[in-house]
Amino acid sequence: MQSIFGTDGIRGRFNKEITYSLAYKVGYALGSSLDKKSPIIIGRDTRISGDILLQAVTQGIKESGQKFINIGICPTPAIPFLIKQENLSTGIMISASHNPPEYNGIKLFDHNGQKITKNFENKIQKLIEEFNQHISIPTKVVPIKTNKDLMDTYIKSLIQAMGGESLSGLRIILDTCHGSATTCAKKIFQSLGADVKVINNSKNGLKINLNCGSTNLEPIKKALSESPADMGFSFDGDADRVIGIDSKGNVLDGDHILFLWGRELKEQKILTNNLLISTQMANLGFEKSWEKIGGILYRTDVGDKYVHDAIKSKGAILGGEQSGHILSKINNYSGDGILTALQISKYCKKKNINLNDWFKSSFKPFPQRLTNIKLDFNINKLNPKNKILINESIKNFQSIYSDNCRVYIRPSGTEPVMRVLVEAKNHKKVNSLSSEITNKLFLEIDKITNQR
Repeated sequence: MQSIFGTDGIRGRFNKEITYSLAYKVGYALGSSLDKKSPIIIGRDTRISGDILLQAVTQGIKESGQKFINIGICPTPAIPFLIKQENLSTGIMISASHNPPEYNGIKLFDHNGQKITKNFENKIQKLIEEFNQHISIPTKVVPIKTNKDLMDTYIKSLIQAMGGESLSGLRIILDTCHGSATTCAKKIFQSLGADVKVINNSKNGLKINLNCGSTNLEPIKKALSESPADMGFSFDGDADRVIGIDSKGNVLDGDHILFLWGRELKEQKILTNNLLISTQMANLGFEKSWEKIGGILYRTDVGDKYVHDAIKSKGAILGGEQSGHILSKINNYSGDGILTALQISKYCKKKNINLNDWFKSSFKPFPQRLTNIKLDFNINKLNPKNKILINESIKNFQSIYSDNCRVYIRPSGTEPVMRVLVEAKNHKKVNSLSSEITNKLFLEIDKITNQR
């Protein structure tokens, strides 16, 4: 059986790759693999399919002999925080993060509140493969009791992480993208004294991530142009990512957040070896500017679990992805978009500047172009020979690297596409090189796969 786990848990289209039966088996397998008898905590985002998948997962957990606590709609980072806080056995988040409404997923966390290891994934996979019981799909969804007190505990932790700092006087616009952030983002910022306006703030599983949120910044840019504010923050569907926007519409992505936040920590002399952790997607301009001020940027494969592993192995205290998924020591390195937005706001308040002024002191990014090559097959299901040939082709194209030019190619962990990233000092070279590599790689892949 092909592994059900991707770069961030299990993910796919509801009733296609993600089914009631699979969710039941995941719940059963997770419960069966645990020695610890404390409950499993479960949350979800606003997707319509979340209710039926919640029912499936909890049914599987009950059949395994374990107990669970449902906290309902919540940001993904609430799960790992509450596992540690309440000494729970493990946690499950039902979410497809930044993907469209027709997708859903299952993210699993261990007893330390961290994404489960590859070995744990293999253990769950094996138990699922051995499960041969027929799973009947219920005709209706049965409401499951929600523990609201634990969400309050999570909200208080974010407020306490501000160390008593107020956001009074700051005008902030939030785009909660009809997702998990609708449960608490506005409340948290207002409780800290900020003047807050929120857009796309209904819990609407049919609209989650659609033309809004961290993957579509036009709504928040429009809101900032119509209602002047000091800054804006746009979250993804499960609120573990955030992208900032300044008053002029400039985009503060994960690279800029790491550079500015990292520089503050470096000046405070608390950044281990002046080290930041990011991925192969990080902008070359970010890397060069960080090195220019005495910093070190260590790159990992794409995926927050790889960033997390590098943070732990190298003793770093800050890392993240260009997508806005930031991991810091503050909350045990769990990506939390709301926490990140609060920290950016706090620094602006303490420095008595608006985000645009702070942004001006950041690095100048190299032009980048990310192109998706659509595939008519799942690359992980190719026979080993063809997979090796494609990997060799990728390596050949990626060898085009100089001091001022970089190429990075990878298959998506959630979609049947090959992602081609090209960056260089000028737009012309980026565009020409990107078109050339994309066309040649497409033909190469087509040639290899047609030999199947």
